[in-house]
Amino acid sequence: MTLNKAISLLDGKIHACCTEDRELSSGYCGDFLSFVMGKAPSGCLWFTIMNNLNVIAVATLAEVGAVVICEGVSVPKEVAEKAEMQGINLFSTPLDIFQAVKTFCQN
Repeated sequence: MTLNKAISLLDGKIHACCTEDRELSSGYCGDFLSFVMGKAPSGCLWFTIMNNLNVIAVATLAEVGAVVICEGVSVPKEVAEKAEMQGINLFSTPLDIFQAVKTFCQN
């Protein structure tokens, strides 16, 4: 699935987007950053509720395709700016993590 389609399906609000046509390889759900670094597949859509600068650092290290911040959690301006600088696709969704993952996986 492309990033653009995922954003649309998840009623996403874009905060930093560099490659809307990027193909997402799979999904990964988690908030424990050391797990994400070691287990998130490259090119995946990472579902989280974390909204701090460490998310962008981990997304860069793990080479995720995009980060989606779930449950209507706000995205601070500095996080969006850092994502843009690092070339990390970042959007948020009002959906809870379960519904977001379910919607992503069913399409």
